Amino acid sequence: MITDIQLRVTPKEASDLASLNKIAAKQTGCDSKQITESRIIKRSIDARQRRVMVNITLRIATGERLPEPGADITPEYKDVSNAPQAIIIGAGPAGLFAALRLIELGIKPIILERGKDVDSRRKDMAAIARENRVDPDSNYCFGEGGAGAYSDGKLYTRSKKRGSIDRILNTLYRHGASEDILIDAHPHIGTDRLPEVIKAMRLTIIRYGGEVHFNRRVTGLIVNADTVTGAVTADGKEFTGPVILATGHSARDTYEMLLNHGISLEPKGIAVGVRLEHPQSLIDRIQYHSPEGRGRYLPAAEYSMLTRVNDRGVYSFCMCPGGFIIPAASGPGQLVVNGMSPSSRGTRWANSGMVVEVLPDDVKTETPDDPLKMMKYQEEIEARFYDDADHTHNAPAQRMIDFTESRRSKDLPTTSYAPGIHPARIDMLLPREIASRLQKGFIEFGKKAKGFLTNEAVLIGCETRTSSPVRITRNPETLSHTCVSGIYPCGEGAGYAGGIVSAAIDGERCAEALASQLQKIQ
Repeated sequence: MITDIQLRVTPKEASDLASLNKIAAKQTGCDSKQITESRIIKRSIDARQRRVMVNITLRIATGERLPEPGADITPEYKDVSNAPQAIIIGAGPAGLFAALRLIELGIKPIILERGKDVDSRRKDMAAIARENRVDPDSNYCFGEGGAGAYSDGKLYTRSKKRGSIDRILNTLYRHGASEDILIDAHPHIGTDRLPEVIKAMRLTIIRYGGEVHFNRRVTGLIVNADTVTGAVTADGKEFTGPVILATGHSARDTYEMLLNHGISLEPKGIAVGVRLEHPQSLIDRIQYHSPEGRGRYLPAAEYSMLTRVNDRGVYSFCMCPGGFIIPAASGPGQLVVNGMSPSSRGTRWANSGMVVEVLPDDVKTETPDDPLKMMKYQEEIEARFYDDADHTHNAPAQRMIDFTESRRSKDLPTTSYAPGIHPARIDMLLPREIASRLQKGFIEFGKKAKGFLTNEAVLIGCETRTSSPVRITRNPETLSHTCVSGIYPCGEGAGYAGGIVSAAIDGERCAEALASQLQKIQ
């Protein structure tokens, strides 16, 4: 017999399966020796009260074995070597999961990725910090795995109505991610482990007849009678088939190319701000209500902050416990930062984006109807920070209380940001409407969490790539573009996702929509 038991236990008890078995046996009235196998299937930390507890769902079997995790949702891939083909532009989460879903549906995916494979990207990312050089096709945003490959691998999403989260997590698990991602309330792979998972997904795509092409930046579409029938790469090579557009949120040249082809775009709200870095030990003490911090049995603490200032959201974004800050520019003349964590979450810093909601109506331009006005707004801020850094990636920085009190910091703390930081007036570099809301938001967050507002924390700027600055319009039923058929805007870059899991779900949905349309044509 297989039974799921709900347990509320101490962190120490949660760390030991034998202890959990004894607690479960006592709760159900059976002998723990009768349990033939047990497995944690859900786990979350409750740190709302002074005594931190762990909520666990324990699956126990008596007299039999437990099935393998995800056994009921294992996909069946087909050999699609000679099947009808579809083009996928971009090898990020949306593109990779679209490709795997197409294979399940009997369609051959041809992935065109502008950047390099996930291993070769490492040298180009290191060159940003060491040589102040950004390869516009291979960086933290572009290349196999997309922005997610080297940006932490957090898998938490609220997009439960859009598709099967369990299906996405199971696919990642079967390609090498830890079983913990099937269990934890806020699952996380880690930037050190995610590249191997991505490579395994690529090998699956190729094994079943799909193709993955690197260094293939798409510069044009093949359009016949208002139908996209293929794509053209920078070297002039043509690839034919319906197109899933999964370029990620930083493909600014792609947005301009689409406009030139008459593909309609519209400006979309974004969020702009900074990376805020605290000592992890301080966040542990605050979140776990203990001067000793997290102790032996708890992970590096997370936090989530949210308020409204002058009718706009001010909130934490992409919180990275035990992580570090990275240079995330995707082209010359930009200074942008992001955050990530290794699987261990073991560094001595905690960072998160601290951002302010910006709506299209907030950005006033000479051409109000310009679909790229939010993108240009991002570019202007990034250029301002780059100029302050004397055209390097040594980022402007300001201690947290100094920022709220609008004064330059005399010195700065040690940081995880490899290119280095220098004292600057971030309160003046950011647009005034952003800086003033952040200042008020920080003061409120300091009242909610004693010790959070501190000069031990440092702001590093700027953070502008929270989401796509455009939405590529699509039919909500067919998921193809509203005016041009044969192209399926997909994932973060198209404005329909935010993060690895929601992008993966959208990739699968677009693959299903494309397959449905192909079946009608054939």
